[in-house]
This record gives sequence, C-alpha cells and structure tokens, in this order.
Amino acid sequence: MNKISQITRQNIFDFIQVEGFWYAGRLEESNFLSRMFDLENMVSKDDRFPNAAGDIWQHRVNNYDWEDDWIFNDDRFNLLNCDDSKFLDFLCEMIHPLVRADKSEVSKLLQIFNDNLTDDNFEIVEKTRISNKPIFVGRIKINGKESIEKKGNEIKKILNADYVSQQINLMESSIENSPHISIGLAKELIETSCKSIFDERKEEYDKNWDLPKLMKETTKLLKLTPDDIPNEAKAASSIKQILGSLSSVVQGIGEVRNEYGSGHGKDGKFKGLQPRHAKLAVGAASTLAIYLLETHELKK
Repeated sequence: MNKISQITRQNIFDFIQVEGFWYAGRLEESNFLSRMFDLENMVSKDDRFPNAAGDIWQHRVNNYDWEDDWIFNDDRFNLLNCDDSKFLDFLCEMIHPLVRADKSEVSKLLQIFNDNLTDDNFEIVEKTRISNKPIFVGRIKINGKESIEKKGNEIKKILNADYVSQQINLMESSIENSPHISIGLAKELIETSCKSIFDERKEEYDKNWDLPKLMKETTKLLKLTPDDIPNEAKAASSIKQILGSLSSVVQGIGEVRNEYGSGHGKDGKFKGLQPRHAKLAVGAASTLAIYLLETHELKK
C-alpha cells in the first residue's frame, strides 16, 4: 500500500504548475518519459497509433491539442496512484542534471517536493554527484537524520575532497534502503580519515594494515593513546577510558562490516541488518572521524 497520499501528489503537481515549471525541463517530453517508461510498448489512446510514443507525438508535437498538464492525469502513467518508488523516481528525474541545468530551479523544485513529502514522512536527498552536479534519490525520512548530516558536513569541510563528499552522501542516503552499503562506507570513512592524517603529516603507513591496526597507529601519531595522558591531568582515568574505547568502536564497526556490510558476498539465506543498526554504525564512524580530524587540525 502506498504511503505517499494522492493529496500530497496532487499538491506537488499543483505547485509545479503554479510556479511555472515544465516537468520535462530541457528535454522533449518523449525523451524525458522514456527515461522511466517503455513508451514503445505502452498502449495508445489514439487508435491511429500503435503505442504511447505515437500518440504523444501526435497530440503534443504534431497537433499540440493536449493540455500541458496531461501527464499528471494520464492513467497509463498513473502518477497519482503508482508505487511510491515510481513517483519518487519521477520527481528525481525532474531535477536530474540532464533534465534541468538551472541550479535555482532545482533548488526551488527540491523545496516544493520536500515541503509536501514531509507530511507523509518521505524526502528527496542528494545521493551522489556526477561532474559536480547532484543526483537525487527519494527515501523514507530518517529519524535523527539532521545529526548525522551535520556530522557529515563537518567532515566534508575538513577533508574537502569530492570522493569523500560523494561517499558521505551515499552513506547517508543508503541508511534506510540499503543499510549494508552504509555500514561498509562507515568503515571506509574511518580508513579514509586515518590515511588522510598520515598523508598530511607526511608519515608512512602500511597499506596492509587492517582497520584496528590503522586506527591504533593513527592514535599514536596524534598522541591520543592512553599512555599519552599524564596521570596528574584532571579526569585522567576517565580520559584514558574513553580513548581506550576508541579501538573497541573501530573493531566493532569493522566486524559488523565484515558480517553484514557491502564488501562481502552473501548466501541466499542471508538476512541483513536494519536501518537502525546502520544509523548506529554511521553515527559512531562519523563522530570518531570528526574527533580524529579535529585533533589532527589542532595539533598541526
């Protein structure tokens, strides 16, 4: 059963028309629709033509006697009642960089989509980038998402690398629909952060180190091991306990990734983890990465 209501869908379509946005962007209608629908094998509403591709050409190009909003009410595409995933795909295609180049239009449409989708607990978010242009995906809203995204943005500011930004975006956007991918990327985030610290300090690391070893050597490099905390420091025992727990966090994320993440093949009986487990791994990895990177920045 669909969770995005007809009311939400109709509101979005109404806003699009009121604001004067053309759904197909800079593409011809048939080219836009062909990105999601097989027009050649879709029934025609005009018996002079064998398929939808033909009658769309006839009534939108040759004669131009269909209204501009015809697509929103055509039962072949069924946008008011189709699966939630298909509806979200349609919206994401509207703001795909191949379809729409104007950043202000993309931003406005994204706002319209999310302002309405939030009532049904859905959202459209950036998944990755191609040629520095955002690619979007629809998903169920993630509780606590703001905290996770804030951490991700902090890491992006420090590392400032396109690859890292894409990995963080994918990690965040995969939590709900593909938690195993998020878990795998959480491990990679820690690895990337540690290796970046070694590189910036012009120190060597062994490419064969596993994650716990890499983490251990990074904390040594940053003088964050329990032995680096003098006993006379205030709350020394508590600080040492926290630092000692860092290795446990890393080892745990590594083990979860090995068992459930994206880096290993699974048999047919495999049952993956739930989004809440991915949120835990992503949150822990992000917090740890920020701590290491900020310490590195302070101790430069």
